[in-house]
Amino acid sequence: MHKLLILLMFAILQFAAAQNSQKPCSAPEARQFDFWIGEWELTWPGGQGGTPEGQTGRGVNHVVQYLGECVIFENFSFADSSFIGKSWSVYNLQKQLWQQTWVDNSGGYLLFTGGFADGKMELRTAPFQRNGVTYVSRMVFRNIAANAFDWDWQRSADNGETWQDVWNIHYQRKTESAGK
Repeated sequence: MHKLLILLMFAILQFAAAQNSQKPCSAPEARQFDFWIGEWELTWPGGQGGTPEGQTGRGVNHVVQYLGECVIFENFSFADSSFIGKSWSVYNLQKQLWQQTWVDNSGGYLLFTGGFADGKMELRTAPFQRNGVTYVSRMVFRNIAANAFDWDWQRSADNGETWQDVWNIHYQRKTESAGK
C-alpha cells in the first residue's frame, strides 16, 4: 500500500510538472492577433471618426503583449491626442473565442467577443438599444499583411444580416526611419 501511494504521488507530480511547463497562452489560436503587435500609423477618410469632410484623419496605435504574451494591449490616439482609447484582448481557451475590453477618454466602455476566420479577425458587441432600435456593432481586421491592414467599424440594425460602415481605418506599420 505504501509503495502504491508513493507511485500515485509521483504520477501526480509528473502530471503537474508537465502542465506547468507549457506556456499558458501557447495555443495557436492565442497567436491569431500577433499581426497587430507593433507601432502603427493610421489614416481614415473625412466624414469618419470626427474628421471633417475633405480632410484625412490621422492617428497612431501602439500595440504590445503583456502578462506572459497572453494579453494584447492597445494604445490608440488621434494625432492631436483629442481622442485616446485603450483595449485589452485575450484569447479565452475555455470559451474558444477572443474577448476584448475597450475604454476611452470620452467615457466609452465596450465589450467584444469573436474570432479569426477566412483571413479576418472579427469582434462583435452584444446587441444594444439606441432610440428604440436594436443594434450590433463589430470591428473587422482585414487585408492583413506584414506591414499593413484595414480595420472597419460597422453597425447592423438587423442582427448582422447587413452592415453599415461607420469608420474605416488603414493601418501602416511605422518604419525605423519614420519621423527622422
